[in-house]
Amino acid sequence: QARGALGPALDKSTGTLLYNTAARLRDPKHLGFLVGYIVRREILTDLQLSAALEYVRSHPQEPLDAADFERACGVGVCVTPEQIEEAVEAVISKHRAELLAERYHFNMGLLMGEVRSRLQWADGKTIKNEVDLQVLHLLGPKTEADLEKKPKAAKARPAPAEKQKVAVVETGEVGMETRSLLEQLRGEALKFHKPGENYKTEGYVVTPNTMALLKQHLAITGGQVRTRFPPEPNGILHIGHAKAINFNFGYAKANGGVCFLRYDDTNPEKEEEKYFTAIREMVEWLGYQPYAVTHASDYFDQLYTWALELIRRGQAYVCHQKVEEIKGHNPPPSPWRDRPVEESLLLFEDMRKGKFGEGEATLRMKLVMEDGKMDPVAYRVKFIPHHRTGDKWCIYPTYDYTHCLCDSIEHITHSLCTKEFQARRSSYFWLCNALDVYCPVQWEYGRLNLLYTVVSKRKIIRLVEMGAVRDWDDPRLFTLTALRRRGFPSEAINNFCARVGVTVAQATMEPHLLEACAREVLNEQAPRAMAVLEPLKVTITNFPAPKALEVLVPNFPADESRGFHKVLFQPTVYIEETDFREEVDKGYKRLAPGQPVGLRHTGYIIAVQNIIKDASGRVIELEVTCTKSDVVEKPKAFIHWVSEPLACEVRLYERLFLHKNPEDPSEVPGGFLSDINPDSLRVVHNALVDSSVVSARPFDKFQFERLGYFSVDPDSEEGKMVFNRTVMLKEDPSKS
Repeated sequence: QARGALGPALDKSTGTLLYNTAARLRDPKHLGFLVGYIVRREILTDLQLSAALEYVRSHPQEPLDAADFERACGVGVCVTPEQIEEAVEAVISKHRAELLAERYHFNMGLLMGEVRSRLQWADGKTIKNEVDLQVLHLLGPKTEADLEKKPKAAKARPAPAEKQKVAVVETGEVGMETRSLLEQLRGEALKFHKPGENYKTEGYVVTPNTMALLKQHLAITGGQVRTRFPPEPNGILHIGHAKAINFNFGYAKANGGVCFLRYDDTNPEKEEEKYFTAIREMVEWLGYQPYAVTHASDYFDQLYTWALELIRRGQAYVCHQKVEEIKGHNPPPSPWRDRPVEESLLLFEDMRKGKFGEGEATLRMKLVMEDGKMDPVAYRVKFIPHHRTGDKWCIYPTYDYTHCLCDSIEHITHSLCTKEFQARRSSYFWLCNALDVYCPVQWEYGRLNLLYTVVSKRKIIRLVEMGAVRDWDDPRLFTLTALRRRGFPSEAINNFCARVGVTVAQATMEPHLLEACAREVLNEQAPRAMAVLEPLKVTITNFPAPKALEVLVPNFPADESRGFHKVLFQPTVYIEETDFREEVDKGYKRLAPGQPVGLRHTGYIIAVQNIIKDASGRVIELEVTCTKSDVVEKPKAFIHWVSEPLACEVRLYERLFLHKNPEDPSEVPGGFLSDINPDSLRVVHNALVDSSVVSARPFDKFQFERLGYFSVDPDSEEGKMVFNRTVMLKEDPSKS
């Protein structure tokens, strides 16, 4: 991008800025934006770049406000040498007495810091040069006394409790990105109404009873923010639900409130107990505890009573139009819309007693919705036992009727839902007001979608039925149970939701952005181990000890204070087949005849002496000699290895679909089932892993050195562990 704008030759300062941008920018989506400012010479210093990187990190929402960004980064600000000279003079004058007393032992960094606070965008080198010049003018050249080192003051060591407190802040459950999400949600509070001030919301309908109802509401809640996460228990939660969970629970948490987990169990034919269990499990896995777990069915009696009241008020009627007749946006008006109240009351009672068959009668509300849909259905007949109420009911309320009234019963302050429910906002307000009950406020936000996948319950079931995936938790899917099984940490999913931001617009994201979040978390959480996917036997003919040596391997090489594990180093080790070649190509740095390599963590270098092949000419074993690494030239590469390993199965995953939008007929004319990637799963049956992982349990995570991040699969058995590759160590450029 830079060469396209500036030509093939880049000056050193531009190159340094570009390098620092690429090295320090966590989220690559802003790379082009920042590079544009660098090549236009609008970001000229590392100080400006640091401010730019901080700005994009703290502004995850798109698009970035260019004017605000430029103000934050000092774009167009010019600091003259005269201004720097004047600022340095003022600061030296302020500290003149201390400078004359301490001379060159005075902390010159303090002077530069004060000048920088006065001239934020001044060049650091220019400030330093000016400070040095003026200090020299004041104090003269350094004397021998000035050259003597100033004795260091002993630092008080923090108590263990203080250290632990700092560690919790840095590495606790709420990471930087999660805090960022909470900050975003606190920011949204400026747009959202305060509890009890529902009437200030645009479009909120105020009735003569509104203020009294809000006063009662505040007396019950104490002004507390209340939200709810209301999933249907007829499928497994997916990545889109993760945003909904983070938004509902996160908004309550960010504003000192509570969040209910309420199951919308109004459709008994598709609901199963396993879905109830899995939903709560996933909510808690993401780090949230519901204030209360409720069900729409808890309120069936109250909802029925209110339905009778709605009929009495002339706002609902029993209708006999068929489902096919009232589908779409312009169905014919119901001929029963104006039937007498008493008649509708009797017919609704007959519906409850089972005197009408399914589809023969519905209870409809008298209103026109924002999308033009007229008289939505409130109750329909279903002769299906309910998992909680049994055979008590043969009529069940719809979402349009149930949702707002359950929110009212639970005194929800902010009913947060995705954008497609915006068309139901008017019916939400209408129904609460028609019954003169407390009316919460519905707020909409954009859905989170992911490319290269499907999340529809119906479509996932078809994938399972045709054998393309094993079940809802197949690691190639983007259900939350599948992501957990594949090894994605819950923190990574929350961080991903934070980066997506609390946007009103629908967000469609690339999977590699989620994978990048996983790498960041796993790099800090997953201890290192060594594994070999395609083993090649290596015999060390001059092994330096009569028995196996114990090698200490750091769990986290960047922080050895987090411990070590022991690995046995024996005369027979196994390396990756791909780490050996008989012939060396240009750029190849690993093991080959005449090209030794180091064995990681051992302190030894091996060199090939003999190549053993089978009858077909395939290399099956290497005989090598080893030498201490401190007595020979440093090799070009160090490779991983295992010795006395555990046999294991490793499952390597790729994208399930070949195209970005498998459901788009213009992209995939044959439908999503025709777009299955035949190479989405490769199983390595005879991989080897070092024995340090023997006590690992399902969902434990490791970084297999040089291979990627892996998680223990629940299919693991004693004597045969199974690992799922979560992500590779580095992003595959072809996927970004």
